[in-house]
Amino acid sequence: MYEYNTRIGFSQCDVDVTLTITSLIDLFQDCSTFQSEDLGVGFEYLKKDNLVWVINYWELEINRLPKLCDTVTVGTAPFEFKGFLGYRNFWLKDSQGEYLVKANSVWSLINITDAIPVKASDDIRGAYQLEEKLEMTYSSRKVAVPTGEEWEVTEREPIHIQMHHLDSNHHVNNGQYVKLAVSAMGEDIAVKCLRVDYRKQAVLGDIIYPVVYKKDNIWVAALNDAEGKAYSVTEIRG
Repeated sequence: MYEYNTRIGFSQCDVDVTLTITSLIDLFQDCSTFQSEDLGVGFEYLKKDNLVWVINYWELEINRLPKLCDTVTVGTAPFEFKGFLGYRNFWLKDSQGEYLVKANSVWSLINITDAIPVKASDDIRGAYQLEEKLEMTYSSRKVAVPTGEEWEVTEREPIHIQMHHLDSNHHVNNGQYVKLAVSAMGEDIAVKCLRVDYRKQAVLGDIIYPVVYKKDNIWVAALNDAEGKAYSVTEIRG
């Protein structure tokens, strides 16, 4: 288990001075990075073998989101390795220790030279202490693109991928996909559940074509390529 304390900053908040979903994802991403670096199996350790962890799936259960200047605890714990996959929980707690957010995530270890998944070595596996899974919903990793006449479908303006969308792997950062999806939905949604299915990597110069589906309190945003194949599919339940 790994935790750190922080305060919610102005740049992390929306117009209601509440932590944004994308800033929440960033906090979680930083938390797992801090743990891996502190354990000696971080960025430089993986880089020497041309390895990188790539996100496949997020599932977040949100009780409430903190406000500007709130003190919070950000935490993470891996709970399983299975072949080339790693499974991690994340959480956000308030200053009284109450869970604000619980999350599940699935990651693949990728050799970036050959673009193939590889099994984590004994050294990598041994660096982490596996914990019990958090009590939360564990849905299917696949987020379906809706079909059926009951869904309202809206196509948004294409998005040209630029440098500010990329991370150190030269791919669109996983939080950016969420930011683009939420922006495409175009509504102020009180998010209770967020699921993200990452299907392929977008890089500099790619063009994303967002398609938004809405039914009742459910929104789904497919961020597609020119052929209609999804880079990611995000589902939000309000």
